[in-house]
Amino acid sequence: MVEKGNNRSRGSYRTAGVPVSTLLTFFGHLLFIAITTLLLVWLLQFRDGLSFTSTNKLKLFNLHPFFMIIGFVLISGEAIMAFTTIIPATRRTRKYFHMFLHFIGLGSSIVGLFAIFKFQHVTGKSNLLTLHSWIGISTVSLYALLYIVSFLVFFFPGAQNWRRARLAPWHVLYGIAVFFMGIVSAETGLIQKFIALGLQKGQEALILNFTGLLLLLFGISIGLVVLLPVSYY
Repeated sequence: MVEKGNNRSRGSYRTAGVPVSTLLTFFGHLLFIAITTLLLVWLLQFRDGLSFTSTNKLKLFNLHPFFMIIGFVLISGEAIMAFTTIIPATRRTRKYFHMFLHFIGLGSSIVGLFAIFKFQHVTGKSNLLTLHSWIGISTVSLYALLYIVSFLVFFFPGAQNWRRARLAPWHVLYGIAVFFMGIVSAETGLIQKFIALGLQKGQEALILNFTGLLLLLFGISIGLVVLLPVSYY
C-alpha cells in the first residue's frame, strides 16, 4: 500500500513522461563533467599542474582544490544521487554504493586538507585565518562524524530497525546541510583565490567564475533530487 502511494506521488513530478528527478540527475551528471573539465583546465593550463613532490610549491597547493572540489564536493553529490535515481538496483545495493562514494569523498577531503596544510607549512604561512578555512574544517569534521554515525546506524548489523527509521530523516537533513556547507566552502575558496591572483578579465577569470556558477547549479540540482523523489530509507 505504501509503495503504491509513493508511486502515485512520484508520478506527479513528470515532464513529457520523464520524471523530473531523472532530468535533474542527468543535469547533475553534466555539471559534474563540466566542473571537472573547467577545474582541470585551470589547474593544468593556468596553474602549472599538480604534484606532491615538485619544487614548484604551487603544484602542491593545486592539489587542494582538486581533491576538495572533484573528490569531495562532486563525489559527495554523486553519492547522494546514487541513493535516489541513478542506480536501478535494490535498496541494499544503493546503500553500499552510497557508502562507497562517500568513503571516497571523505578520503579526498583528508588528502585535500593535508595538501593545503603542507603547502602552508613549507611556505611559512599561517593556517585557519580565513572564513573559507573555518567553513572547510567544519565541513570535513561534520562530514566525518556523519559518516561514522551513519555507518554504525545504517550498516552495522546490530543496529535496530526502529532506530534506523527514527534517525533516517535526520540523516538526510544533516547530510544535505553538510553537502551545502561543502558548496559554500568551495565557493569561498574560489573567491579567495580569485582575489589573491588579482584576476579581473581574461580566460582564467572566466574559468574561475564559471566554475563557481556551475558549482552553485550542481548544489541546487542535488538539493532538488533529494526533495522530489520518495525517500528509500
